[in-house]
Amino acid sequence: MLPRRKNRNIRQSGTKVGAFSREGPFRHKPRWVSTKSFLGAIALVGAVSAAQANAQVVTPEQVEDLQKQISVLEKKLESVQHNTFLNASAGYMPTKGTFAPPDVLVSMKGGAPRFCTADGFNCVGLTGRLHFDVGGYNYTPNSSATVPQDLQDGVNARRARIGITGIFARDWVYALIGEFGGSQDGTGTINNAFLSYKGFENTSIDIGYMKVMWSLEQATSSNNITFMERSSAQVMAADLGAGGQRAAVGVIKYDKWWWAGAYLTGPERAYDHTLRVPYSAVGRLVFTPINTDVATFLFGGEVLYLADTGGAPGVNDIRLRERIELRIDPTRVLDTHNIANVDDVRVLSAEVGGAIGPFHAQSEYFDYSVSRFGNTDLHFKGGYVQAGYILTGEKRKYLQHDAAFGGVRPSNPFVWDVAGGIGAWEIAARYSYMDLNDNLVFGGKQNNVTVGLNWYLNDNMRVMFNWIHGTIAKSNLPGQDLGAKWDAYAMRTQWAF
Repeated sequence: MLPRRKNRNIRQSGTKVGAFSREGPFRHKPRWVSTKSFLGAIALVGAVSAAQANAQVVTPEQVEDLQKQISVLEKKLESVQHNTFLNASAGYMPTKGTFAPPDVLVSMKGGAPRFCTADGFNCVGLTGRLHFDVGGYNYTPNSSATVPQDLQDGVNARRARIGITGIFARDWVYALIGEFGGSQDGTGTINNAFLSYKGFENTSIDIGYMKVMWSLEQATSSNNITFMERSSAQVMAADLGAGGQRAAVGVIKYDKWWWAGAYLTGPERAYDHTLRVPYSAVGRLVFTPINTDVATFLFGGEVLYLADTGGAPGVNDIRLRERIELRIDPTRVLDTHNIANVDDVRVLSAEVGGAIGPFHAQSEYFDYSVSRFGNTDLHFKGGYVQAGYILTGEKRKYLQHDAAFGGVRPSNPFVWDVAGGIGAWEIAARYSYMDLNDNLVFGGKQNNVTVGLNWYLNDNMRVMFNWIHGTIAKSNLPGQDLGAKWDAYAMRTQWAF
């Protein structure tokens, strides 16, 4: 007869192999069950088999006891394997025999490749975006004197950017990004080339060619704007001294309840540096009295002062002009032509915005004042109001460091199979206007109503559909009707990381 054997505990005494970062695809290799424990289990199974072969000397009670021991061992082995898998999946760090982490950590968060040192003090990553537009116009001039007489259908690589961003010595952030698209496809140029110091809490000190964080629409990334183009009133104001790709030096400071920024700006990239450099000062102040996970409400104001347009007194010229909030045909329908003898330009603006659940809305107003040598000052005005609703329930998160709303991240990204989701769907509408008629300057008064439908396939891809119905009221000294009306239809395919 075989003697009764007591249950034995199987100890985890296997070798610990490899130590990798918690981030990225690297994980610790599992700890295996020791060879001694494994052979013990085999021996026990062999004893059971021998006992069964000599059934005439084994009692049923002994067989049952051996079967219980086997069952206990099987459960212990299954538990060890399960815990080993969980520890490996969670990036388990063993307490003994660990190795130093690798010098470089690799990640693909948000689809962007990124390489960092183990301490996170130095990083470099790739960034890029492509906004490819296609569309057409139903454009009707009011008279044969209207300019232009037609707008052309077509396609446009509105933005085609690629570049690097990174961190060094923990507190310094940099970017070098090229632009190969635009309102018209052309040769490559600088989009961003700047350096920022972020060593102070919730503070950024910036210098270089950059997008100045001025106005609510300007602070919203082109990847996250609700419509294919920002409003005409905002674009013309920013182009005076706060647009994208502009040389600037400044500082921003923010908290949960407020945001403030001020910049001194110079020329845009590709400016002819044989001319005297224009410069301006811009500032923005925003308050967020409601800033929770449920709802956000903000209000604020901006000032822009263009002190030098780049020419000599008596010949300083500026020109305010803009398209119909679409860039398929780059013709500017709004146009003051050259305004001569400009001393300075001032723009004051106000903003308000909010979001609650899947609903969001915002509005801005811009007041322009152009001071001229030996002539009457000019006053122009414009603004917009817009609202959107995300049909699938997601929401636009408020970004404190930008004082603007972020994009939509679909809860169920689109995948072409039975297990995939439908992405996120958003509807939106905007009314905008811009009045450039004053004191014998006939730039035109434009009104646009835009309806949009956005489909967010995943965190990196979006398809946009815009319909724009608009009119422009414009005349000249003889009193001719130079106005027009239009319906424009466009689609954008957007990819960004």
